[in-house]
Amino acid sequence: MADTPRRAPDIFADPKGKRDLDEDAAAQKRGIYETLGARGKKYVDKIGYDAWDPFQEPKDPLDIRTDVTRRTTRQLVNRFLQEHAPAEGGGVGNAYGQGVLECALGIVNKDEKFRGIFEFCIWYEQLLRREGHDTE
Repeated sequence: MADTPRRAPDIFADPKGKRDLDEDAAAQKRGIYETLGARGKKYVDKIGYDAWDPFQEPKDPLDIRTDVTRRTTRQLVNRFLQEHAPAEGGGVGNAYGQGVLECALGIVNKDEKFRGIFEFCIWYEQLLRREGHDTE
């Protein structure tokens, strides 16, 4: 055994190992292959029919981005629009809603552009108050 050369572990190997398919699964695999378009068949042929696993587990979903309050962009936008709905009940325009969405996305993604917009808006409101102007 000391004379046996050591093999490096295959880090790309399937951790579950090769699955042995029963007759039903093999027939289902063949059926899936036959319904594939030319592009799909080309891909399967490239990696090898035996290596192709149409029954593989789906990948983990993307992590959902949240702000420091652990709210998603959608939650921030919905809450803002509910709290800032006009009294007449006419709703807000598309441009207004689009602006709110862009700002929420910028804040959640920590975009420097929206940080500047946010700080400018705070500064401007304070300036208007100091000079005695209405901030509405």
